[in-house]
Amino acid sequence: MRALGTLDKMSTLYINPVQYFLTLGNDKVAVNELIGKNIQLRFTGNIYCTVCGKKTYKSFGEGMCFNCFSNSPENAECIIRPELCEAHLGKGRDPEWEKKMHLRPHYVYLAATNAVKVGVTREDQIPTRWIDQGAHKGIILAEVPYRQLAGAIEVSLKAHMSDKTNWQRMLKNEVLADIDLVKEKDRVIDLLPDELRQYKSANNEIVELIYPVLAYPGKVTSLSLDKTPVIEMQLTGIRGQYFIFEGGSVINIRKHSGYEVELIA
Repeated sequence: MRALGTLDKMSTLYINPVQYFLTLGNDKVAVNELIGKNIQLRFTGNIYCTVCGKKTYKSFGEGMCFNCFSNSPENAECIIRPELCEAHLGKGRDPEWEKKMHLRPHYVYLAATNAVKVGVTREDQIPTRWIDQGAHKGIILAEVPYRQLAGAIEVSLKAHMSDKTNWQRMLKNEVLADIDLVKEKDRVIDLLPDELRQYKSANNEIVELIYPVLAYPGKVTSLSLDKTPVIEMQLTGIRGQYFIFEGGSVINIRKHSGYEVELIA
């Protein structure tokens, strides 16, 4: 199998184990079928902006050229800090884009790996968001009508829990196996001010996720296509947006969005 194209975030199918797909050019690669095989990932040296498509000498913010990184709504400050979103006020880098993407229902969620973290996502990104973060369990905490409110809830809880995933521990499968997310949800809801507590979700479904990994490494080493343009190893698993190779080397596929590669297996 040989495929050439630019990398982007892997798409997923929520069944256990999670199914991963990588689109390269006209080919949609079922990556789960490559696990246990030696693969070669070769960077051609070309990078194309994931927003405007122009060739760029360097990737900014997961695949953007500098102009799009500086000016496009896809990289507005409220992407990282949703509490700053102004879509509900009719404002933003591109008000029409903000209206389409952020003036719509959002979820605040709890996701468990080695710790429980709080996060924000659109209503159509569950459980995809949890899969991309490599969580092994997730639950919806609150449902709000627009992004800024979700950010306000997240900020209220940051003093009590993390909003980031420890990617090294996640890739070693260091998880909270016995965490009760329903009890944790009830605990953290009580930490919110009254005006935010009203958005508590009645949905207590716990989503559990299993990833296609033959064996988890005891130690992980991150690879970069800029420093290692040709990677040739046995693929032993996928979790989050990472390829896991024999020996514990890993590469974040999403981080290399826009990089043109040839995949040979």
